[in-house]
Amino acid sequence: MALRTFPPRVLLLSVVLLAAPAAGAGTGSEFDDGTSPKFPGCDNTLQKVKVTYWVDGDERSSLTGISARFGAVLPDAAPDDEKQRAAVPSPESGCAKSSTPLAGSVAVAVRGECTFIEKAKAAEAGGAVALLLVNDEDDLQRMVCSDKDSPPNIGIPVVMVSKSAGDKVQSAIGDGSKVDILMYAPLKPSFDGAIPFLWMMAVGTVACASVWTVVVVGEEPTKQGDVSLGGEENPDAEVVELQANTALVFIVTSSLVLLFLFFFNSNWSAWLLVCLFCLGSLQGMEFVVSSLVVRLCQRCREAKVKLPALGNVKVVTLVVLPLAFIFAVTWAAHQDSPVAWVGQNLMGICMMILVLQVVHMPNIKVASALLVSAFFYDIFWVFISPLIFKKSVMITVARGSDDGPSLPMVLKMPKEFDSWNGYDMIGFGDILFPGLLVAFSFRYDRTHGKDLTDGYFLCLMIGYAFGLSCTYVGLYLMNSGQPALLYLVPSTLGVIVLLGARRGELGQLWNAKV
Repeated sequence: MALRTFPPRVLLLSVVLLAAPAAGAGTGSEFDDGTSPKFPGCDNTLQKVKVTYWVDGDERSSLTGISARFGAVLPDAAPDDEKQRAAVPSPESGCAKSSTPLAGSVAVAVRGECTFIEKAKAAEAGGAVALLLVNDEDDLQRMVCSDKDSPPNIGIPVVMVSKSAGDKVQSAIGDGSKVDILMYAPLKPSFDGAIPFLWMMAVGTVACASVWTVVVVGEEPTKQGDVSLGGEENPDAEVVELQANTALVFIVTSSLVLLFLFFFNSNWSAWLLVCLFCLGSLQGMEFVVSSLVVRLCQRCREAKVKLPALGNVKVVTLVVLPLAFIFAVTWAAHQDSPVAWVGQNLMGICMMILVLQVVHMPNIKVASALLVSAFFYDIFWVFISPLIFKKSVMITVARGSDDGPSLPMVLKMPKEFDSWNGYDMIGFGDILFPGLLVAFSFRYDRTHGKDLTDGYFLCLMIGYAFGLSCTYVGLYLMNSGQPALLYLVPSTLGVIVLLGARRGELGQLWNAKV
């Protein structure tokens, strides 16, 4: 039995499903895109709001809200002694003066029946110190003014939360519990310390996976005309060679998966992806660890045990695979742990290293078809999809739902300097698709006797690192999710095409078979 314990084409399909909705870097942290109108008395910046609440004195997990164009501006920090009692107005819509006392409280009203401004005026007239609006869907609506509205002149802050978040507060109030609320809008830190670590993980994964067969597995470089990788010299290798028509399969499959997750972003669909991720990472961990063990202990390569129905099985596989299984199950059962991101990153990196060994681009003709398709796919689902679906499909899927497990097809790092204690993320697609081309360049250099100075591998690694840096610069400047392949495809595919044309080797690269 080879180190790869599952059929490679099953692994490839699983990775496509996992990587498809994760090709956008970052989900953005600001709600204000500058497009909604501003008027006197209605010109606040739309801000992300932290809504902390207590039930009978016990603090619960903070909720995320959005402030309104109108009303008082929330502070960027607030001490616990400024929390206020929550009260539900009567009627619940908050469209008329409440028969329930609201003085000194945060009015918790539901959306509907009248405008946001009318609700705010009614809450303020009742003596409320703030208005918390519960949306009628699991999303956040920008609360703005139109040119037909007179200046609102509202003196209390107005915040909206999603339906699932608001239901938690309303349920506690409905049970007769004492609910206190504190709302503030933390400022975005000027420096995000997680970004450099994500950058190093992504660049390191691509570099490590590209040279894995030489540095770790220990294969000797092959020259043009010799037995190729995955041939008779390496009977354990099971290589899937991509074809140009793979681009169409990628576009269709990825788009269908993305739409499925967009319309059915539920607990069970998230768990389905978790299971697929664990399946792929289980094989990845077994491959990586077994390769390292065999590299350090050459005698372990040949040690085998004959088992019923399975035949000869390598001892290293029998030892490593159960441990990898325990690791994957433990991670899946403790995804809400503060350190679960460490396990997710380790599993994801191992899986991507294996994929880049098993899946090969034979030439830049195939690379051009796949990466150009991915380039437009990424742009469409991040920037153009809001024109059709009212929101960015890619970013919505990447954010996931408030309940249930988060989508696992990303590397992530906690934002230690951010009051929100969230995560910065980079999707597997942003590593795998350019990584396939970088790995091709390394194999091409080996088979054509090139070194780092006259080959393509080093140039493409620099191009990938530069493109990823541009992605994060764009994310910082635009305060919104970025399609990373918008930057990564030109900085990798563009580099090898231009460099090959300059060296007179474009034809060889286009029709190569490595």
